[in-house]
Amino acid sequence: MLKLALGPILYYWPRASVFEFYQMVAESAVDIVYLGETVCSRRHELRLADWLDVADLLIASGKEVVLSTQALIESGSEVASMRKIAENGRFAVEANDMGAVRCLQGVVPFVAGPHLNLYNGPTLELLAKLGARRWVMPLEMGRDGLAQMLRERPAGLETEVFAYGRMPLAFSARCFTARNRNLPKDDCQFSCLEHPDGLLLQTKEHASFLVLNGTQTQSALVYNLVHELLAMREMGVDVARISPQGSDTERVIDAFDRVRRQESEGAAAAAQIEAWQPSAACDGYWYGKPGLELRRQDHY
Repeated sequence: MLKLALGPILYYWPRASVFEFYQMVAESAVDIVYLGETVCSRRHELRLADWLDVADLLIASGKEVVLSTQALIESGSEVASMRKIAENGRFAVEANDMGAVRCLQGVVPFVAGPHLNLYNGPTLELLAKLGARRWVMPLEMGRDGLAQMLRERPAGLETEVFAYGRMPLAFSARCFTARNRNLPKDDCQFSCLEHPDGLLLQTKEHASFLVLNGTQTQSALVYNLVHELLAMREMGVDVARISPQGSDTERVIDAFDRVRRQESEGAAAAAQIEAWQPSAACDGYWYGKPGLELRRQDHY
């Protein structure tokens, strides 16, 4: 059966909210949970020791736990934090930059994260030789490109697809959430705490455009491929990833679980999930179209 993964929390939530969230996750239908701060090292509500405590809770509930590294490394302290994660000695690690791959190479099997830009078979072969046991498809890759990658992937290398959530599009050395309040990055006053689903950026015509999430820029629309879960399984995809959101994540997980168990139709689940999304849906990338398009109706 296709596995469900819950990606790392991409936003900055209060400490109590994070622990409450993972209490819910422990009782949910997800099989794999990614933990850790991947966006900004100034987010200190939880330290590594706290993430390890959360990991113990999830392991006790039968979940597979993976610690995620930061995607954009800018300082010596961030390198040191990345090395601590890589050397944790207990849990698998998702490498989100090649520095993390270097630390993990030949040490423990790792997950090649979505920010490593893996677009062809020879690159998958290289990562597998370095120790990758699973890779996450780049968000803008469509099903045709994925099908080619699946034909070329090394034996034993699992494939994971980002199937739900606002899409991380880019990272910057600047913090745009702080800049929105005319604050410098080093004195951001932890502005991200005020935006549990990121800060929506609109055009002059009031159309949703992007979401500012500290140093990360996301899509304003919510990528939702619940209607493609069974097709993914037939293609040979092993894992579908759900990205946490500020509310109703448990309902999204349940809807995905019912579809993978064939207890619910994909199109019906997609329509149901729309009521719980922080914004409208999109799925264009999957069909080789502009990412903000919604093509679901054209395929049913």
